[in-house]
Amino acid sequence: MKQLFKYIVLFFCTFSFAQPPTGFVYVKDFIPDLNVELRYYTSNNFIGKPADGYQSNKLILTVKTVKALKQVHEELQQQNLCLKVYDGYRPQQAVNHFIKWARNLNDTINKQVFYPNVKKKNLFKEGYIASRSGHSRGSTVDLTIIDGNTGKPLNMGSPYDFFGQSSWVNYENITGKQKANRQLLQSIMLKHGFRNYPKEWWHFTLRGEPFPNTYFDFLVK
Repeated sequence: MKQLFKYIVLFFCTFSFAQPPTGFVYVKDFIPDLNVELRYYTSNNFIGKPADGYQSNKLILTVKTVKALKQVHEELQQQNLCLKVYDGYRPQQAVNHFIKWARNLNDTINKQVFYPNVKKKNLFKEGYIASRSGHSRGSTVDLTIIDGNTGKPLNMGSPYDFFGQSSWVNYENITGKQKANRQLLQSIMLKHGFRNYPKEWWHFTLRGEPFPNTYFDFLVK
């Protein structure tokens, strides 16, 4: 009986620690058909390798953010469109990884793809790398819109996570269709309670986020 009790305690402790903290959820539990490709779980990102703290392709966000995101997703589906999410909650250790990477000026493996016109030594000064990220508060998402039939992302005029003016929301030197796609994303996200970061068309933070001053560091797993 004593041994059985030990196993029961171990099971519940393991289950507890495997879950996000109170106020956070796995998004796919609430939006099962959401397309998720966490770029920092892969090598397809500006550092060229998985970021510290990302141990699975499981999108985690605050409960309040998921409720708003679900409304966006359902409205887009009425137009045969869907959301694709590239990042949500981001552990502080991943942010620290970015800082360490940015200080190593010799590591430029993905420069031509993500920051061809920016000197790596200027990434801090120009605001592309920072010591804190809104993502670590759990209510910020990086996303785009995809075609419901093909799964192909709409053309937004620049790739996700591209460091440069072409990623600014109001950048003018793109086609009319690309501007329209950006405007669609902006309008529907703002309608459902998100605000955008003007230098990244993909980046949105929930207004009235539940943890505005807390930067979390639990693992994505």
